[in-house]
Amino acid sequence: MLELTMATVSGTEEGATAGMLMADSPSDPGAVLRVGRDKSVCRLATPEDWLFVSRVHLEFLCGPDGAWQVSWLRGSQDEPSSEVRLVIGQYTQPLVYGGTLPLAGSGEIIVYDRTGPRSVNVGFYLEA
Repeated sequence: MLELTMATVSGTEEGATAGMLMADSPSDPGAVLRVGRDKSVCRLATPEDWLFVSRVHLEFLCGPDGAWQVSWLRGSQDEPSSEVRLVIGQYTQPLVYGGTLPLAGSGEIIVYDRTGPRSVNVGFYLEA
């Protein structure tokens, strides 16, 4: 089971959890959870005017072996207007535009707006 929580944070609200959204999915091969502005395909949707987030920005996919991965999907722009980082404890790793990283345990994926003090914080927890 993959559990996700998402909070949108701007400016002085850092660390706030008001308005947190949640989604989960069993670890069945082919299961997908998406994060982005398009509410028709994303279980966790950001504000529509947050243009640094793509229509479908992050995709969490369960592989054939039941292991989860996260992908930063390429949008219509050659250069993104955000940065994405995977944070697990003290460990931080950037997720490249169009790239994929495996998930294990619990941590956070943070989408940073390159033009202002806003972020989308997506916490994840994998149940065994």
